[in-house]
Amino acid sequence: MVGLQSYTFMAIAMAGILGNSLGGIILSRAHPRIVLVIFTSLLLVQLAISFATREDSLGLSHTMDHDPPKKSVLDSIRLQFSDLLAALNDNNISRPLVWVIASISVVPILSGTIFCYQTQFLNLDPSIIGMSRVTGQMVLLSLIVLYDRFWKRISMRKLIGMVQILYASSLLLDLILVKQVNLKVGIPNDVFALCFASLAETIATFKTMPFFVLIASLCPAGCEASLIPFLASALCLSSIVSGFFGIGLASLLGITSGNYISLPLGSLLQCLAALVPLGWINNLPPSGPIVEQDRSMGGSKRCGRIQRAGKVVLNFHLP
Repeated sequence: MVGLQSYTFMAIAMAGILGNSLGGIILSRAHPRIVLVIFTSLLLVQLAISFATREDSLGLSHTMDHDPPKKSVLDSIRLQFSDLLAALNDNNISRPLVWVIASISVVPILSGTIFCYQTQFLNLDPSIIGMSRVTGQMVLLSLIVLYDRFWKRISMRKLIGMVQILYASSLLLDLILVKQVNLKVGIPNDVFALCFASLAETIATFKTMPFFVLIASLCPAGCEASLIPFLASALCLSSIVSGFFGIGLASLLGITSGNYISLPLGSLLQCLAALVPLGWINNLPPSGPIVEQDRSMGGSKRCGRIQRAGKVVLNFHLP
């Protein structure tokens, strides 16, 4: 469904605003253990509701007149895996997917080191860092609305290129804080952290949304349940790899809880690493998606029964 990915990210951003705001308020009035118990209980309630909800209650339409033949769990897994491999063999899907995974993996993230610097060296209240997440989620929500309204038709290669450059530039905000440039222009550390501490993370999150839209539009009908979770899992794995690289970089530069001399160099290397993926940005489609209001049923024999209104058609073919 066209726009579903944008609406999902909007909902996540609004939930982030609400959750971080409530977390900051509760944390200022209760012990951290109580906060942990509250949020763990909420997750358990959500998990219980998910298990108790039947798919039929969601009102999903079925176009087949008869039920499909029953298959074993193992046969279903094999079938979904074969469909996933078939989808990944399409260069129009695999090349953008590899690009976004690599663009995250190659950047060594020093977020943990920056947090220690902010709280231990600058003595900033951790609640300031937490409330900066609210600011970041508000920025994310604004970016998603702008994308859904205006940027959707921009060439993906051009859009992601600009976002990647903006992301690399946002990583230099840590350098500004470490060098205390903000104090020289009259911006206190707590105000600077509140406004900009989560900006790089926000831009990195926004960068992934066009890829979800792209992959969902190119995915063969009925294979969304395999390909979209694969993309989400791959992005999580790339974030873990990025974190490991960040730990290695901090260790290589000799950055410790009592020694932040090399932190400016680390921030600069982060910025340079974020520019590296621009070297193979040609793997992204050169044109933006075009919305087609009506779509006939299509896809493989097995998946042809699923009809989705408003398919996104892409006028490109990667060589």
